[in-house]
Amino acid sequence: MRPLWRCRGCGAPWPCQPARLALLAEYRHDRVGLLVYLGALMTEAGAQLTRLHGRPADLHERFLGWARGRGGTMFHVNHEPGAEIHHTDPFAVPTGQRSPVRRLRGRLAAPVTLWTAPGPAGLTVSSTLVAEGEPDRLLGLIDPESDLWAAVEESGRFAVTPLGPPHRQLADRFAGLFPAPGGLFATGDWVETSYGPVPADGGGWAGCRLDTAREYGWGLLVEATIEAVELAEESVPLLHYRGRYHELPA
Repeated sequence: MRPLWRCRGCGAPWPCQPARLALLAEYRHDRVGLLVYLGALMTEAGAQLTRLHGRPADLHERFLGWARGRGGTMFHVNHEPGAEIHHTDPFAVPTGQRSPVRRLRGRLAAPVTLWTAPGPAGLTVSSTLVAEGEPDRLLGLIDPESDLWAAVEESGRFAVTPLGPPHRQLADRFAGLFPAPGGLFATGDWVETSYGPVPADGGGWAGCRLDTAREYGWGLLVEATIEAVELAEESVPLLHYRGRYHELPA
């Protein structure tokens, strides 16, 4: 989020932990390319942040230092040969620098859902709420700069699928935390609907018509009318709690 250079998803200074992991996956075979890309962003961020607060002292470490690792070795997300493995997360924000509001949000367990739209486009969302009424409504907070929002804004409709424990990797893929060679929809079985593709092994889905959207905090609050509901067998939900996936005990 320019010019503050904070992540729209978590509010932490960018590149935050999820952004770093995604960058390492994207540039896993091109260390020089990653450093050049980060160097260009560091220059841009330095100019914008200096105008706001004066030049930050930690820009080099924030944008470049984490990508080098000890001894000039790149960190890797999948522990390839030659990678340096850590028992602790090398990208974690120090406890004293963590936002108390973000920590509060992390303590609220939330269902993990997949939003998709014609295009196709998709995004993992853990802030979905259903409101019964006449008509029935659905609300959620999403990234306003995501491909999903561009597709929803253009088509005026989208599908919402509750995810279960077998969908952990799918959730990470659509959250940008797991590599997606060939595109987000290249793997897995999908059912085409007029609201967007939905996972064939999902517990069901809801087709929604976009009503309104407005900036809310660092996200975009989307309000929609539920026009269709397809439910399969009841399944165990996938929950997001304190930065990790969880499932209900049997």
